Amino acid sequence: MLKTTTTRSPEQTAAVAQRIAATLGTGDTLLMSGPVGAGKSLFCRALIETLQRQADEPPEDIPSPSYTLIQTYRAGPLEIWHADLYRLGDASELVELGLDEAFASVLALIEWPDRLGEMTPQRSLTLHLQPDPDFDQGRRITLSPKGAGWTGVIKAAVA
Repeated sequence: MLKTTTTRSPEQTAAVAQRIAATLGTGDTLLMSGPVGAGKSLFCRALIETLQRQADEPPEDIPSPSYTLIQTYRAGPLEIWHADLYRLGDASELVELGLDEAFASVLALIEWPDRLGEMTPQRSLTLHLQPDPDFDQGRRITLSPKGAGWTGVIKAAVA
């Protein structure tokens, strides 16, 4: 069930992330794909900030994990792992980072998920962000679920 939504600005792209925040929880994995500059980090940042606000957590600086590979956050009892795998040398490094075991116990936001290879979770939602040629700062976001339990997330995203 592929669904697509279109945004006209970075603010509208962030609003999609804000809408789906309440529908996500432990064990959910979002795979963020798209070219460099497509808005993957912007989307993840808006999602994390929304979850932290909803949990009355103090605001945090949310940098892109480009160099650290993984940044972790808390939103109440929910642990969030934000990974940017662009600079990953080999998929075996994921085991060293503990990402393979974390999928079941955290909300995982994975940029450049093609680097996961065989470690891609059986249950995940891919969000492919692509610049929209009709709007200078717009994005087309295509949602592609793998496994069950994504209906509410997709409905919130395309609302």
